[in-house]
Amino acid sequence: MTETNNLLELIIDASIQAGKAILEVYDDPDFSVELKKDQSPLTEADLASSAIINKFLKDTPYPVISEEIKNESYSERKEWETCWIVDPLDGTKEFIKRNGEFTVNIALCKNGAPVLGVIYVPVSRELYYADVASQNAFKTTLDDNHHLISEFLNEEDRIFPSRPNKSLMRVVGSRSHMNDTTLEFINEVEKKYEKVEIVSKGSSLKFCLVAEGKADVYPRFAPTMEWDTAAGQAICKAAGLKVISRETNEELDYNKENLLNPHFIVSI
Repeated sequence: MTETNNLLELIIDASIQAGKAILEVYDDPDFSVELKKDQSPLTEADLASSAIINKFLKDTPYPVISEEIKNESYSERKEWETCWIVDPLDGTKEFIKRNGEFTVNIALCKNGAPVLGVIYVPVSRELYYADVASQNAFKTTLDDNHHLISEFLNEEDRIFPSRPNKSLMRVVGSRSHMNDTTLEFINEVEKKYEKVEIVSKGSSLKFCLVAEGKADVYPRFAPTMEWDTAAGQAICKAAGLKVISRETNEELDYNKENLLNPHFIVSI
C-alpha cells in the first residue's frame, strides 16, 4: 500500500475513534459547555476528540494546525511544506442543539493545498474521504459499532457532483448563517433558473452535499477558519469541484499567516 493510502487510512481511523468519543459526551444529558475567548462554544467532546486525533498524528512526520490546540506562530509555520489541518468537532453549535449535523474534519495540506481529506459524521456514521491526486472521493456508512462495512477505496462508494441543470439550482444554506450577501446571491441565481431550492445542513456537511450531488452550489459569505474547510475542500476537489475565493478568484489556500478564510463559493 502506498504512503498516501496509509495516511488516508490513519486519518480515517483517527476520525472514527474521535467520533466515538464525541458520542460518549453527546449521549450525556448534562454535558458542559464553555465559551472561548471569541465567544464560540467549547464542549468536553471538542477536547476529547482533539486529544485522540493528536495521538494518531503525533508519530507522522507532519505538524498540526487545529482549532483546539495552541498553534505555532507564522514565523515557524511558513516553513512547513506539509501539515495536517484539523477540526476535532466541526459544528459545535449543532452538537449543542443535538441535531446530529456535526463532524470530525482532518485534512493533509501540501504547499497550501489540501491533498487528503476525511469527514466523519458520528451520529449517522457516514464517512467521506478523498485523495485529490487520484481524483477519487468516497462515501460509506459504518455499522452500528463504527466499523467499516465496505472495502477501503471501494469503487462502488465513489461520489460525484450533479451535472448542470438549467431548470433547477440547489443552493446550500447554513442552519446558523444566512446573511444579506447570501440572500443577494440566491436572488441572482433565481433570475437564471426556473427553480431554486435551498438545502440546509450544518458544519462541513455542506461541502459533502455538493460533492455527492445532493446540491449544486455552496456560497459561504460568512467567516470560516482553515480547519472548517480544508477536509471539505479536499473531498470536493477530488470529486471534480472548485472552492473559489471571492477575493482572489483562486482556490482557497492553507497555512496562511491569517488562518481566517475569505468568503468562497463551491461549484463545478
